[in-house]
Amino acid sequence: MTAKPSRSSIVACLLAAVALWGGNNAGVKYLVRNWPPVFTGSTRFLCAGLLMLGLLRWTRLLGPATRLSPDLKRRLWLRGGLGLAAYIAVFNLALRFTSASHVALYLGASPVWALLWEGGAGGSRSARLKRGGAAALALSGVAVLFGPTPLRGTGSAAGELLGLSASVLWTHYGRQCRALARGLSGAEVAAHTMWQAGVLMIPLALLELTRQPLPWNPAFLAVQGYCVVAGGILAFALWNHGLRHWKTSEVYLFNNLIPLSTATWAHFCLGETISPTFWPAMALIVAGVLASQANWRKLLGRNWLPAE
Repeated sequence: MTAKPSRSSIVACLLAAVALWGGNNAGVKYLVRNWPPVFTGSTRFLCAGLLMLGLLRWTRLLGPATRLSPDLKRRLWLRGGLGLAAYIAVFNLALRFTSASHVALYLGASPVWALLWEGGAGGSRSARLKRGGAAALALSGVAVLFGPTPLRGTGSAAGELLGLSASVLWTHYGRQCRALARGLSGAEVAAHTMWQAGVLMIPLALLELTRQPLPWNPAFLAVQGYCVVAGGILAFALWNHGLRHWKTSEVYLFNNLIPLSTATWAHFCLGETISPTFWPAMALIVAGVLASQANWRKLLGRNWLPAE
């Protein structure tokens, strides 16, 4: 019988995944300065997805592989692959026009958008107050990021809007993955949707290549290799390890550290300045995410909350 890993080892795995994803975001930022953004995303996901499929087929590192039905194949293409392709195209474009730390911070607000998406206008009064409060905090953070200070520096209004759009598209992709995971493991959903997204972006990637030269050097290839292996397969495996042993809500709290990891990588490796609006915006967005995940009835007691 395999011994359950200690809490400290799971924390170490999740922190390692956060560090790898921060490096991945900074690496993509470096690449899209020189490479077409859709081409960068297409080749990365095509390679990562096919490598993950190989691991699923010939090893047990990511768990067993499932035989796909025709209906499941169709849903993977139309719901998973297409959603991921739209997300990564917008994400890479955002990185071209604004700072990596800002784009990562917009993605950090995704749990709040998911809560609003799932809850709508329904639910109890306390649930509506929870959604409204979390959304107000997150939107306040977004408003701070849109302030004039970063726009005078390395960012632009278009980049900020693309970053916010990427956050919404990431939430949409997560919802599709949740539906697809009823018949597949998380590793299988990621593997299939990655290579499918890569294939779907090939026509746009080829169009980009007709309009922009593609410089090659060892540094570009090394960074793309890091994004495929470390930012894709290894980070996912570490994250999936945490999900096997902890609740999803506990694991996803570590998402709040990815903007900080990204800002650190981008500052030291790319010389990217951390804007003065980053820290207050991060505090507001993280507060919104925590508010969206907290059980306020349990924390404050029933008497502090309105009747259902």
